[in-house]
Amino acid sequence: MPVQPANPEPAPDFDSMLSRKFGKEVANYFSGSPLNRVGFLRGDHKFLSAALRHPSTHFLLCRDLQPLVDPSNAAKLSWVKYEDVKPVIGEDPYATTEEEMMGLYDSGRYVPQMVFLGIDEKNKDGMEYQGKNKYRGAPYFAVDVTPKSGVKEACEKLIAELEGKGIGFAKGRVMDIDALDELTISPSSRARAGKGTHELTSTQAAIYAEARQLLDWNARNPYCAQCGQPTLSVNGGFKRTCPPKDLARTASKTSSGVSNALLTPGTNPDTTSATVDESERPPCATRKGVSNLSFPRTDPTVIMAVVNHAGDRLLLGRQKRWPPYWYSTLAGFAEPAESIEEAVRREVYEEAGVHVGRVVIHSTQPWPYPANLMIGAVGQAIPSGEMIDLGHDPELGDAKWFEFGEVREALKVGTSGLGDPPGEGYKEGGLRLPPPTAIANQLMTSVVNGFVSGTANL
Repeated sequence: MPVQPANPEPAPDFDSMLSRKFGKEVANYFSGSPLNRVGFLRGDHKFLSAALRHPSTHFLLCRDLQPLVDPSNAAKLSWVKYEDVKPVIGEDPYATTEEEMMGLYDSGRYVPQMVFLGIDEKNKDGMEYQGKNKYRGAPYFAVDVTPKSGVKEACEKLIAELEGKGIGFAKGRVMDIDALDELTISPSSRARAGKGTHELTSTQAAIYAEARQLLDWNARNPYCAQCGQPTLSVNGGFKRTCPPKDLARTASKTSSGVSNALLTPGTNPDTTSATVDESERPPCATRKGVSNLSFPRTDPTVIMAVVNHAGDRLLLGRQKRWPPYWYSTLAGFAEPAESIEEAVRREVYEEAGVHVGRVVIHSTQPWPYPANLMIGAVGQAIPSGEMIDLGHDPELGDAKWFEFGEVREALKVGTSGLGDPPGEGYKEGGLRLPPPTAIANQLMTSVVNGFVSGTANL
């Protein structure tokens, strides 16, 4: 089985009363970013302009959403500097204010997508910026270098230069980027990751998750949902707006029409030749009031470990396309006007016919494929609702109640990705489960080790 990266360490709790009451926080893969996002500075073009060109700034390049990785270790992201990306992004895309950018908007000119990810405050050589307060850290950006339109040649040249150095882009779904800092990794995390854990360098998985989700969202939303016209990325890549003008509609021309005419006061619009600003776009409802921006989409998804009423069995299901004996916890999207607890009960009933009573939230996991937030929960079936019925929804090929002991053993030897072989010591025919990087694994581990009963079975 391929080596699995360790999960990030949870935030320090300093012996808080919350931890004493509810237990230690659980951190899942793709969480635990080391960056301070300083979202309040995204609209400050002077800050972004300075951050862009600072010597400490790191740029993560993505091609078709795949990140640039270290040639010696694909579990590490590879970074470039401003001079490397300058031919692609230009001298300074943040030289003007957002209002000025909208006035100069030209939908016919392709601009490679950039996202400001945040600053690493641990980097003492980072830039210093005085806003309302003083901020210091190394800035991080993500840049889409997929060769296209006006930057096709520049992107291809940059990619060729990187490949000439042996640096390339990750293949397939990225689930092996390191998620821990070698200075903070604990013995328990090394144990969870197993033998042969990568030499850990930084909390990079969370940085890539942020980059991928924002680049993907911008790529999926090039047009205004209200009027269908092209939109402009603003706020460091975290918002899109529908500008009132578009230079691609051709610049101001002289016309005898009266629409959008710039008339001299006192003249008759019926007889006077008027100057018409042809860059003016048709009206759009998003330009009125406070609804003039589009924000990144995040889809809440429930994933749940369901325990029987006696508290000694766990409900797991499998899809027909999965490898033999490979099961996982049930999951599904939360629907509009539905609480997370209600979504858990509905999804379990629809998929397995089981009726769930009490539901508690366990932990969450960002999942940038493309924009999910996995909300992990633990639920318990009511005494009369444990009968499995797959007749409601054909999504599952099978569902079963598994004894805790069998699940506990599978967590030791039977975990792997869907396309990977099981771990050392696995015997054919035994239960197989998702790897530790999946929140499903964390949920099952917590349940069979005493989360519900309160009695540890480590």
